Amino acid sequence: MNKPVPQPGIMEIDLYVGGASGAPGSNVVKLSSNENPFGPSEAAVKAAGVAAHQMHRYPEIDGYSLRAALADKYGLEADNIILGVGSDEILQMICNAYAGPGDEVIYTQHGFAMYRICALGAGATPVEVPECDRVTDVDAILAAVTDATRIVFIANPNNPTSTMIGLAEVTRLADALPSHVMLVLDGAYAEFVEEYDGGAELARTRPNVIMTRTFSKLYGLGGLRVGWGYAQRDVIDVLNRLRAPFNISTIALEAAKAALADTAHIDKSLAENARLRVWLSEALAAIGVQSDASMTNFILARFHDQEEADACNDYLKSQGLIVRSVASYNLPHCLRITVGDEPSCRRVAHAIGAFKAGARA
Repeated sequence: MNKPVPQPGIMEIDLYVGGASGAPGSNVVKLSSNENPFGPSEAAVKAAGVAAHQMHRYPEIDGYSLRAALADKYGLEADNIILGVGSDEILQMICNAYAGPGDEVIYTQHGFAMYRICALGAGATPVEVPECDRVTDVDAILAAVTDATRIVFIANPNNPTSTMIGLAEVTRLADALPSHVMLVLDGAYAEFVEEYDGGAELARTRPNVIMTRTFSKLYGLGGLRVGWGYAQRDVIDVLNRLRAPFNISTIALEAAKAALADTAHIDKSLAENARLRVWLSEALAAIGVQSDASMTNFILARFHDQEEADACNDYLKSQGLIVRSVASYNLPHCLRITVGDEPSCRRVAHAIGAFKAGARA
């Protein structure tokens, strides 16, 4: 009997696997999903509670109040901002709008898994290009561009490597791409880099560049799913034709606005992250576990091989510590470790030290 058949490419998609959230024991520390260890702003929690009393009402159709707040904070134009259910929804919109069967979508060797998923979902062909020592390689990207290329995705800083390329290299890439190729600058971790606009100015001045951002990391609102994108008005007009009306709930809108305004919480989160990511990387280096200088809120710990990384991951689980295996990102010998609060960082460093000294699960 015949049955409905999915579009080409759909069955090639591997389901996205998030960071583990459970482990044995009662004192479990989750360091697998790059969440803010200090949680959301208290102002955001309060705003969400107040908004909950209006949950019987539809939210703003286009989230204008949050777009206006973002525009004011970052010096952007509100009409050039689009909101998404996390930045993932915007990545999907971009692929659905600008790529399809016969088109190619470029992403890098250790790039975010959603790039390939979104490309296949749109019926396009994903094209993976090599990185150079876990860093985006602009020349490799440009060498992979063909007449069929429609989108280039780069996360800067990148997940899961924690590395980034400088604005000069990003600009060189933007200027060298053909005009029909959309450059997507995924800035989910941009806030953790001082004096970095995430590519906003490039998106303002180039018709084929879009920047995406999220409230899931620094702002601690991963559970509410709020992301945003910024590009020239023509691009935003295209994406809005695909965006579902009322896609961001009133609770999420109000919490995001409050989180954006709580500079004390932001400053504390950034300062502690900057301090502890250095401490954690140095503590691990002292016991023989190397990592690249992190530009994010996590580090990528490198082990001798996959066997050692897997064994360490098992031992950490037995100690109630959840980190992220990144074998699916072509990094089988690595573990991604969120920079938690100080007790969490000390605990995971101690446990890895014990593992390296011979302890096993």
